[in-house]
Amino acid sequence: MTDTIFALATPPGRGAIAVIRLSGPAVEPTLAALGATRLKPRLAAVRDLTHDGAVIDQALVLRFTAPNSYTGEDAAELHLHGGRAVVEATSRALIALGVRPAEPGEFTRRAFQNGRMDLAQAEAVADLIDAETTAQARQALGQLDGRLSETYAGFRRDLLHALALVEAEIDFPDEEVPDNLARTAGPVLDQLAEELAQAVETGRRGERVRDGYRIVLIGETNAGKSSLFNALVSREAAIVTPIAGTTRDVLDAALTIGGYAVTLSDTAGLRDSDDPVEAEGVRRARLRAEQADLRLWVRAPGDPDGVAADYARPGDLVVCNKADLGAVAVEGGLESLSVSSRTGEGLAPLHDWIAARLARDLSGADFPAVTRERHRLRLTEALRAVQAARSALDLAPEMAGEDLRRAADALSRVTGAIGVEDVLGQVFSTFCIGK
Repeated sequence: MTDTIFALATPPGRGAIAVIRLSGPAVEPTLAALGATRLKPRLAAVRDLTHDGAVIDQALVLRFTAPNSYTGEDAAELHLHGGRAVVEATSRALIALGVRPAEPGEFTRRAFQNGRMDLAQAEAVADLIDAETTAQARQALGQLDGRLSETYAGFRRDLLHALALVEAEIDFPDEEVPDNLARTAGPVLDQLAEELAQAVETGRRGERVRDGYRIVLIGETNAGKSSLFNALVSREAAIVTPIAGTTRDVLDAALTIGGYAVTLSDTAGLRDSDDPVEAEGVRRARLRAEQADLRLWVRAPGDPDGVAADYARPGDLVVCNKADLGAVAVEGGLESLSVSSRTGEGLAPLHDWIAARLARDLSGADFPAVTRERHRLRLTEALRAVQAARSALDLAPEMAGEDLRRAADALSRVTGAIGVEDVLGQVFSTFCIGK
């Protein structure tokens, strides 16, 4: 029999209200033992909670009956006064009554196991709890509502349709089925491969919304990168001096721009150096520049044509810094904006430019097919299997059928339709206690 579990569902510490959640087969007798009887499902009632003859608290109690609860089991919520002594006394009483503390994510894991949501929706619960921007919350809500699951279900329906055509020819060669029936799956697989490839190619959009868009400042020494970094983050985060090579490591700051999460990075000036510490900082700067979603190439009047130009990509922005000191030459056909970190000139247009770029890169009419690396790996696995099946279709339908089953299995692992035991621990270990 499944254990009955409990957990604090509100932040620990002093507060007006503390909510303890329970789930499992012994919820009703546990409530009765605490003195919370005559409860109607889904109707809040005030009860005096007692244990060993002592009153613990006057609480608001909610009871939910299976399967109409978050977990699909009998469940309850105890809305207590938020003092630490009350919460601790209630926890001790529950443990004494045989109810055990929940593991991280155990409530949502039970909801998944009881069919209340699929695995992608369960991940969305964690993402929604962790959401710090409107874009992250909007994406998590869409995933929780089943939009990502519908996308994968559509891919899987096309796979099963193609698989049915292939297996019909294999399993019923003597029946009245059209000749070369398996080959009719070709157009279906061509379309599916195209959709999967597009999902893989554009899938980083969902991951960047969830994890943050990476913007890196690159440029020569003394171009004013650290001053611009401080101006963009609105605080003295980076050390600024007239000495070339002051910045020797990557400095990150989390921002929200236009409703999207951004990680802005200040880096060492890109130049050759005999100083081993600075050389390591330059190496890290180059690596971060290569990994960035957007590079802001910071240039100042009189800057030499240095190695920073080697790291600028089409679509990057040249930030002509120190505009109060003179004009900056712009090369490479990149768009440019003039700013002054000292006077604040041009910072508002720069902020607006970045916000527009984020909206262009991260918004879209289609719901992202990838919001986690796990999804991207499964999509890539499915795409390769579909491509292999398409290649084998004319030569060996049996091999094509096996490839299609492998592709269907990969897609099913995202939503948890089959074969999920190996990923459950990884998924739910990231959850907070009480969810």
